[in-house]
This record gives sequence, C-alpha cells and structure tokens, in this order.
Amino acid sequence: MHRRKFLITGVAVLCAAPGLLSARIDTSPRHLSLRHSHTGEELDVVYRRDDRLDGKALGRLNRFLRDFRTEETTPIDPALFDLLYDLKARAGNPDGVIEIVSAYRSPKTNEMLRKQSSGVAKRSFHTQGRALDVRLRGTATSDLRRLAVAMKRGGVGYYRRSDFLHLDTGPARTW
Repeated sequence: MHRRKFLITGVAVLCAAPGLLSARIDTSPRHLSLRHSHTGEELDVVYRRDDRLDGKALGRLNRFLRDFRTEETTPIDPALFDLLYDLKARAGNPDGVIEIVSAYRSPKTNEMLRKQSSGVAKRSFHTQGRALDVRLRGTATSDLRRLAVAMKRGGVGYYRRSDFLHLDTGPARTW
C-alpha cells in the first residue's frame, strides 16, 4: 500500500513539474501614485524594476511618508508598497491614486495622538514604518477592506466613519 501511495505522489509531482519550471517572477515595473491628505503633496514613482527595489525611489517614498508634524523620516517597509500595488490590481484599479491619511509617526507624535484618542496603539506599527492609513480613489473603502483581508498579508483595520483603511505588515488580523 505504501508503494502505491509513493508512486501516485511521484506521478503527481512529475505532472506538476512543467508548470513549476515554467513559472517566472513578475519583472514588470511596479508603480505607485500617491497623494498625502495632510500636506497636499503628490508622488508618482516606480519603486521596483526587474524584481529589484529602486533605492532612489525608496528614498523618495520614505521622505513622502515622513511624519509631517515633525519632518522626521524612517525607512518604510517595502512590503507595504508591494501590498498597495497588489491591492490596487485586485481592486481592478491599477492606476488609482492612493490617498495617504497617515504614514510614519515619530514616537513623540504617536504619544501626542494617544493622549487625544483611545484608538492609537502605544506600540503602533506606524512608529516602525510598517503601517499606512489609506484610501484608493475610485474604489469603495469597504471593497478595499474585503480584498485586503482576503490577501492575509498583515493587519487590516477598517474605519468606516472616517473612510480609511489601516494596513500594516504585522501578523494577519482584522478590526
């Protein structure tokens, strides 16, 4: 019986092998269009080419996503950019402009916001460059939430009354 199971498994692997060997990495340029709701700044950037991150583009993104209150910057997790890119594609809105509601927060800014609202986490992923609060022009935020949750690539918080989505690169969870 074990021999038969072994042979069936072997045949299944061999049948799947051509598909595995022909699979290729997506090397198309990855582009994001962003608008910051607090500063009014806009940024159009290709951050990945040939499956390689573009260092200059990452620097521009880090500056754009700075703590606008203190002007402090931090390296933003590139996985967030891939998440945004893939989310736009799943939403059928690959050329949509992402509106940034909140990005990096310095510890000082985060503490100030915590004193003003109970909804700000003490150890927020925003202070680590691992979270963004966003909207996608042309896509309902509720639809964006559903798609982000299905992707299971980090935390997804839906703020219906304020109409924005929190995305982070922490463990998959929702609220």
